[in-house]
Amino acid sequence: MFQSGKKYRLLLLFFILLLVDILLLRLDWQNSRRVLTFAMLDVGQGDALFIESPTGTQIMFDAGPARKVLGPLSRLMSPFDRTIDAIIITNPDADHIGGFSDIFKSYKVGAVFVSGTSSDSKTFQNLKEEIKKQNIPSILAKKGMRLDMGGDVFVDILFPDRDVSTWATNDGSVVARLTYGKTSIMLTGDAPTKTEQIILKNSFLENTGAQLASTILKVGHHGSRTSSSASFVKAVSPTYAFISDGKNNKYGHPHPDTLDTLTQFGAKILRTDLLGTIIMKSDGKKEVFYK
Repeated sequence: MFQSGKKYRLLLLFFILLLVDILLLRLDWQNSRRVLTFAMLDVGQGDALFIESPTGTQIMFDAGPARKVLGPLSRLMSPFDRTIDAIIITNPDADHIGGFSDIFKSYKVGAVFVSGTSSDSKTFQNLKEEIKKQNIPSILAKKGMRLDMGGDVFVDILFPDRDVSTWATNDGSVVARLTYGKTSIMLTGDAPTKTEQIILKNSFLENTGAQLASTILKVGHHGSRTSSSASFVKAVSPTYAFISDGKNNKYGHPHPDTLDTLTQFGAKILRTDLLGTIIMKSDGKKEVFYK
């Protein structure tokens, strides 16, 4: 009798503590939604960005290579949350889209934005089939589009500004700029110097150069020297430069020339190969960083 009663009390205590943990976890996730969350996920040699507005709207830019994204993403999304409002595929290369197979198995996705470039790779063809199978709206990203994430968070598409269906995948990368109060983020995919110069030219012709300046620059193409031209970095004038690259990667990313350019213009460099997943939270007035 005594042993049975003791087991019952221990079991009851266990379930009470479990309930308290669940309630605290839910409260923590609710509180985290009062700010903008921007995270560069550590997916090795690839790109995967997660954004959540103060109202809870969630967007992902890319998902890195296969079988890398769910671990770091689970740190940011509540276990009770199984939806992502939209994904933006900046380009169809495997190091940007490989992880979407896992995303589609684990989450319900509301919409997909694409650049318009294509690839014959099996990874990209399978992704297109999955989008079609799940009947997810596929939208061609175009300059001038504005995504309203709620809570005064906006994502403005800067590129493509034309048909890029015949372009190389990197050249046609989706480039966008997020704004939330005084916090702004330039999101460049793998855009090379060629694409950066088009964006600079457009801003000059439209007299919107000041609108390129951003708190954070998501450095193009993992820090390759084919991106982050001095003129573009100068125009963006970032306080922070985020680089997503794999530790000891075979490409030598980030390139020393790129690091020199970023340093020349005063950017503090944060790298996933050195820091792991990088998380920024903002109330629209100031930024706080985590890893």
